[in-house]
Amino acid sequence: MEEAATILMVCGLFSLSLFGILVFFYLLCSMKRILLLLIACVGLQWSAVAQTADFRKMSAMVRRAVIEQRVGPMRQARSTASVPRLCAFVRISGDADAVLRQYDCHKLAQWGDICVADIPLNRLAQLSKEQVVSRIEARESCRITLDTTAVLQHVRPVWQGEQLPQAFTGRGVVVGVQDVGFDLTHPTFYNKELTNYRIRRFWDQLSADTLGSGLYVGADYQTEAAILGCARSRDASIITHGTHTAGIAAGSGYDTDYRGMAWESDLCLVSNAVTEDTVFIDKQYYYKYTSATDALGFQYIFDYAASVGKPCVVSFSEGSHQSFWHEDQLLHEAIARMTGPGRIFVASAGNEGHLKTYVDKPGGVERRGTFLESTGKRVFVNLRSDGPFTLRTTVYEDGQPYAHDIQTADVCQQADSMWVDTVRLGTHDYTFTVVAYPAFYNQQLTACELYISTDESFGKTRPVSVEMVGSTAHVEMFKSSGTMTGNTCNAQIDDAVSAYSIYSPGCAQSAVCVGGMAYRSSVVNYRGETRVHDGRYGHEDCERYHAASIGPTFDNRVKPDVTANAVNVISAYGSYYIEQNPNAWDTGNDVAHFQFNGRTYGWNASTGTSMSTPVVAGAIALWLQACPSLTPEDVKGILERTCRKPDAAMSYPNNYYGYGEIDIYKGLLDILNVDGIEGISDHQPRQARFRLTADGELQVVVDTPEVPDYSLHLYSPAGICLTSSHNESLHVGRFPHGLYVVQLRSHVKGIEGSTLIRL
Repeated sequence: MEEAATILMVCGLFSLSLFGILVFFYLLCSMKRILLLLIACVGLQWSAVAQTADFRKMSAMVRRAVIEQRVGPMRQARSTASVPRLCAFVRISGDADAVLRQYDCHKLAQWGDICVADIPLNRLAQLSKEQVVSRIEARESCRITLDTTAVLQHVRPVWQGEQLPQAFTGRGVVVGVQDVGFDLTHPTFYNKELTNYRIRRFWDQLSADTLGSGLYVGADYQTEAAILGCARSRDASIITHGTHTAGIAAGSGYDTDYRGMAWESDLCLVSNAVTEDTVFIDKQYYYKYTSATDALGFQYIFDYAASVGKPCVVSFSEGSHQSFWHEDQLLHEAIARMTGPGRIFVASAGNEGHLKTYVDKPGGVERRGTFLESTGKRVFVNLRSDGPFTLRTTVYEDGQPYAHDIQTADVCQQADSMWVDTVRLGTHDYTFTVVAYPAFYNQQLTACELYISTDESFGKTRPVSVEMVGSTAHVEMFKSSGTMTGNTCNAQIDDAVSAYSIYSPGCAQSAVCVGGMAYRSSVVNYRGETRVHDGRYGHEDCERYHAASIGPTFDNRVKPDVTANAVNVISAYGSYYIEQNPNAWDTGNDVAHFQFNGRTYGWNASTGTSMSTPVVAGAIALWLQACPSLTPEDVKGILERTCRKPDAAMSYPNNYYGYGEIDIYKGLLDILNVDGIEGISDHQPRQARFRLTADGELQVVVDTPEVPDYSLHLYSPAGICLTSSHNESLHVGRFPHGLYVVQLRSHVKGIEGSTLIRL
């Protein structure tokens, strides 16, 4: 009986176990079916996005906005009022207004067949399907092109003879500065006597004070009282970049020698949004701040200048990496249509000329690549190819390589042109996001984005290489985020070089793109502390700023167009920034602090093509005063004829200096057609100053211990010598009002030179 009971118990347990196993497998199969169903649903959802949107017409940011709206948190919005919206360029043939109205879009600006439109994200996919819509483009906000890790001492003045009543000071010209971080109360924005406040318009695109504003974002201020009442841009407590660049372009210098280039011009300022400003932007409004919104700012400045009948130059010390998918094509075309006679656009080259930014794998070569590093947890590169290839990522851990291959042909076959995968390489997971599809403007090329992320600082402890593999395709890789470098764990993978680092919109054909020069390598701050930087930043003899971005552009045009002082440029610093950041690195480079109307302001030495850009913009303002109808092509012609050639061994223009270093004075002589007068110097005297008295006496003051022999000569613009003197002064009051050239002759170096006066 006991044996029988034992057998029955064992059989029961076996039956129960068998039942449990069957239940387990049933549940497993059910879970698998559920998982497959979920995958299928997600796949159908992504596929539905692809089917209801024409991704071929969209730039990367626009495609991402469509996908996020359909499958991301933005889909929660139900009412029309709460639907997130995108500011984008749209190319439309035919009746643009009717098409945009049909999809609840608002037209914000138009240049021919290119519109800037405010588009509800839940109608974006449908808009892309319209036959008359051929392209929808937008990019993220730009970044400022300031190198805050290297701020240096005083620069050699570009414009000499400040005590002379110069013929050209920017009077009658509008200098527009679109930037971030403006202190509108800085005294440099008055004239030196503080009797004339020179900021005429200010649009803060981040302003929260939007009641009654008719602008797309933020609000503008149109009177002196309103501008001074506003006092600062919304982001002025975290950044003061715009105060500095506007001071370089057009500051009066207040009671110092830190005078800007066009110090009697009118100022029109736009505070846009950059990557540092995202803290001020509500998540639902993120897509309202794009490259298209930047274009609205440029148009705002040009429109103001047109309303007062004055020529205008816009200075833009910001930029983004170029896009070989032509994601900025419509932006560049819009800038070309905004500019023209009396309307010039100047933009910075960027500060990546010292970095490796490009890898080229020609057809017939099996593989080339680079190691990638980042202080963050993600890297991002762009690629383009004329055929399928393999993306090979290798992680090196304890000397062991772990490789992962992705075929671009497989990515292109995805309904949404996107491949997302998480792979364990060694002891860590790496997530790959790859987008690949035919480039919009050249269907023969495949455009590709590669994002790789992990849970630690990328490539620091575990080196990571990315290679382009396959001998049949010509493939190029361009840096976007992270650092291209070599590594001893595989010394053969080190093919990155410095090239193609010019930022957009500086790379636009109609833009005047500005690189940088360097003069000195130390700064003494207001506390008497000396900061010394290494020789890469220049010496007493001028050289190229090593970090200034270099060309060519992705379509192989020469950029930059010109260079100017980029290192240790001293200009205004905002009181609100100093107040909130008294111990910041950059405020430690303030060369002076002073009190004005109860607030503490500064003069700061900063470095980057952010600084050289307003130097050139201010110079062009002086040229526009001489010839208000100058076009972008005219300006580049002047640069070609008059720029100083820093490296005599190079041909010009080139991808390091453009036409060379700007010479403002020679440019003026060229514009006024007095550069060919025999006996007239093409430079101003370095050690002599002029003073014109009320009774018409032109006096010269020589800055040397011993007064040398010299002579003064007055020329008409026609090249006729009207009068001469071997004394310290020349009587010119009897001559008619107009422009004249004064020539100072001496055998002493630094004394001889010419200058322009207006009687």
